[in-house]
Amino acid sequence: MQTELPAARPLRHRQVLLLMLGLMTGMLLAALDQTIVGTALPTIVGELGGISHYSWVVTAYLLASTASTPLYGKVSDLVGRRRVFLFAIVTFVVGSVLAGLSVNMTELILFRGIQGLGAGGLMTLAFTIISDAVTPRERGRYQGLFGAVFGLASVAGPLAGGYFAEHNWRWIFYLNVPLGVLAVVVCYHVMRLIPYRRRAHAIDYPGAALMVVGVSCLLLALSWGGNQYAWGSGAIIGLFAAGAVLATLFVLRERRASEPILPLHLFRRPTFALANGAGFVLGLVMFGSIIFIPLYLQIVKGASPTTSGLLMLPMMAAIIVTSVSSGRAMSRIGRYKWFPVAGSLVFTAGMFLFTRVHVDSPLRVAFLDMVVVGIGLGLCLQSLILAVQNAVTMRDMGAGTAAATFFRSLGGAFGVAILGAALTSRLNAELSTRLPGAIRQLPPGQAERFARAGTTGISVNEPAKILALPGPIRGAIQSAFVEALHTVFLIAGAVALVAVAITLALPDRELRGGAPGYEGTAEGASVDEQAATVI
Repeated sequence: MQTELPAARPLRHRQVLLLMLGLMTGMLLAALDQTIVGTALPTIVGELGGISHYSWVVTAYLLASTASTPLYGKVSDLVGRRRVFLFAIVTFVVGSVLAGLSVNMTELILFRGIQGLGAGGLMTLAFTIISDAVTPRERGRYQGLFGAVFGLASVAGPLAGGYFAEHNWRWIFYLNVPLGVLAVVVCYHVMRLIPYRRRAHAIDYPGAALMVVGVSCLLLALSWGGNQYAWGSGAIIGLFAAGAVLATLFVLRERRASEPILPLHLFRRPTFALANGAGFVLGLVMFGSIIFIPLYLQIVKGASPTTSGLLMLPMMAAIIVTSVSSGRAMSRIGRYKWFPVAGSLVFTAGMFLFTRVHVDSPLRVAFLDMVVVGIGLGLCLQSLILAVQNAVTMRDMGAGTAAATFFRSLGGAFGVAILGAALTSRLNAELSTRLPGAIRQLPPGQAERFARAGTTGISVNEPAKILALPGPIRGAIQSAFVEALHTVFLIAGAVALVAVAITLALPDRELRGGAPGYEGTAEGASVDEQAATVI
């Protein structure tokens, strides 16, 4: 039985800022651990052994965080935000401590999975909780700060990873403990001030199982394809087929469930469907292309992993400034449509601009292109989540926000696989054309040795080894890599044009105002659907 809840009293600005401190700290934990481990992995594997399981350290985190994201959103709608968010933080911190104590690769992979389970909630619930505390009209200026967190993590992660790899890699994980404690203390106290209404609930366990297993099959296929197994192998085809079948069963289950994990009726709302579609496409080109920029800096420009992180500062600065300023502008104007439109256009331009970067291009050219890409991302990411939240009722706020995070992450997984395959294919073709001529330029004895090794015997994956190769060989590899990157950025730019078209189709709706939880009627919803506010 539900009890009547008086109109929610908005939190004071100071209280909202305290809440933001806790939420941003929690989000920083998850965002950092997406990037901090990469630069330290060679050191970790060198100490723990198990090079054959190298990729699983990243895959386990990706699987657990992506698959659990929709579950956190729906469960928080049913049982309340505070306890679910605190559970996510505690799970993440426990996983971090255990990962730091790992004595072999099997333990590290298992504990990274536990970290991922917590991270899935930290990402999506931060956006959801702030939507409970402030109205959509005011939400933009606060959510813009979340974009700054992502920008900070994109550079601070590799830098911190490189530093701790040189000293004690276990502190990569132990660092999460004090940050997690701070997030728990702040959120525990401030979130008690947000009123909520309890309601009867029934968690859709069969739907949850179908979704988690189905998403895991797709992510494993994307992670393993072209690496552990060929794309046309039985294992990869079987995983894709299993993912498709389970996804179909999930949709059929959700149509009948009383409390679906992903309410399908939300997709009948144009803004919800289009914003998530744009988020998926932007996630695909964003994660699938930006990860190659540090490789350009290391392989072509000779930067160390730590230095390449520092060289990404122009992009980080652009994301932070644009996220914060666009969030404030959305709150002032009261509409959101033209921010993702402009952002996707600028991002597309940035992708095409990167095709003019060559081996001998000065760094300022890459810096300018990074700034353009950063501006595009800063305009897009938070505005699309705000569009989704503005289109759903408070009853579905958790599930709706989780869907936005989920589709962007899923797009990123597809992007890494698709654009990574494009890079590898073009790189191999360029190497087979360029290396024979480069080998002929070497002294006879050296040329004979490299000729025997062939293209497969020359390492093109480790920047330090590439830079140590003879000049003609190094130049051929760098030129081949740049040409392969041009292909990646051309594909990314073409796909990003789809995001431009989708965002242009977004309805130009006004951001709702009033007290949180009583904000008027969401897109396609009746006034009665606004009745329950769940924190």
